[in-house]
Amino acid sequence: MRATHVPALVHVMHMTQPLGHSSSGSHERYKSEQRMAFERDFDCLRRMRAWLVARGYAGDEALTALEREERERVAAARLDAWRAYQAPIRAAADRLRAILPDLPKAADDELVLRRDVLDAARAARVASRGERAGRADALAAFVAEEEPALRRRYGSHLYSETARSPLRTAAVAARYADNAPLVDGRVVLRDCFDRWLARDPSGVILGEDVGLLGDVNLVYEGLQARHGARRVIDTGIREATILGQGIGLAQRGFRPIVDIQYLDYLFYALQQATDELATLRHRTAGGQAAPVVIRTKGHRLQGIWHAGSPMGTLVHALRGMHIAVPRDMTTAAGMYNLLLPGDDPALVVETLNAYRVKERLPTNLGDFTVPLGVPEVLRPGSDLTLVTYGACCAVALEAAEVLARLDVSAEVIDARTLSPFDRHGIAAASVRRTGALLVLDEDVPGGASAYLVWAIVDRDGTFDTLDVPPRSVTGAEHRTTYGRDGDYAGKPQVYDVVEAAYALMRQRAPERYPALPGR
Repeated sequence: MRATHVPALVHVMHMTQPLGHSSSGSHERYKSEQRMAFERDFDCLRRMRAWLVARGYAGDEALTALEREERERVAAARLDAWRAYQAPIRAAADRLRAILPDLPKAADDELVLRRDVLDAARAARVASRGERAGRADALAAFVAEEEPALRRRYGSHLYSETARSPLRTAAVAARYADNAPLVDGRVVLRDCFDRWLARDPSGVILGEDVGLLGDVNLVYEGLQARHGARRVIDTGIREATILGQGIGLAQRGFRPIVDIQYLDYLFYALQQATDELATLRHRTAGGQAAPVVIRTKGHRLQGIWHAGSPMGTLVHALRGMHIAVPRDMTTAAGMYNLLLPGDDPALVVETLNAYRVKERLPTNLGDFTVPLGVPEVLRPGSDLTLVTYGACCAVALEAAEVLARLDVSAEVIDARTLSPFDRHGIAAASVRRTGALLVLDEDVPGGASAYLVWAIVDRDGTFDTLDVPPRSVTGAEHRTTYGRDGDYAGKPQVYDVVEAAYALMRQRAPERYPALPGR
């Protein structure tokens, strides 16, 4: 070790040593866990010091002098940093004191955090209720300036704020030739991904069975042979490591689709998704991003591990990611076209029983886009607003046909995305016209349905326009059991929707809608 390295080592020792804080207030207190961590680190450095003396690289007196010098320098640097941090807070406190000259002097030592200043102002605003001018207006203006600034400081960058945000991408409609062929829904996706891989050299797909097999539903059929095993990558059966690889690739400039074979299996990677991916942009204040698109499929099929729809769990666990729930593969393709060039992570949950359903093949397959947070009205109506998504759209449309024969006009709305949900209040506008809301959802009771009711009724303010309380039709509390009878017992069916909607109409107008037998 060269002698020139010794001062640097001493500087590190004193940056690490748990020095007492010179400021008053809560910042003088250290948690015991922090002290223990400091002591562990400093013990290593003490042993290094003893080694330096024993080997003759530095004398004890010289090291003591260096330590004293470094201690003073670190303390001065820390004090300068604290003063710089406190300057805008003190300025805000001074502005508050100009409004509240009777604020106790002792408060100076307590107003050391932004929250302290703002909380004092909010408390004074509450105490000044009933006042119409002067101090009350000044307090209101102070809070109106300081509160958004504080929330912005600590709550920004949950989603992209750049020009590449998927929320800023304009919608491009799908175009069709007059003789557009009818193909399996999986073919729409396959050809969409084929165009994306050909167009974007940074695009990669990784997951179980995506390469040689081409996906269990043949959505990637032939893509590995066409684009190579380094771009369509077969992985092991470990969802957490698959997503971890995708996050690493995305942070290094690649554009990965991470394939999770079934939605039920996403739980094996949920810790990675919520802690590492969904929060990355927010916890780095926009400094880092990992635009991973997780592709999976779920909702109704058959089998306890292949028919999951835990969308409420995912909506709440994955704030910071967009969550798309397309009802068919053309809608899904438009969502991928929007999300893959963007710089936000996303989860796309396709409908398991739609891969063999015939769809028209668009001519602009790699270019059309489906916007986020813009529901689609699938069937107009005037008596009832029926909001749903994914595989339940087909159930809702069939139920609306039955309801029409019962003199109930149901407006069916496909949410299309749950995060964000309905940025322009399309569902709320429908509820204001119809006065009744029914949410249809395959999740457990109180799952995504509760989230949708909150958004439409509470967030978008439709409560006063409802003639009857909102209702939901959901899946059972248990996992879907095997077979079509198990599906019937565990997932919402057409006549579950019909009966719930009819009950709402009868509650509103019993003279118009006679009781159903046994109801």
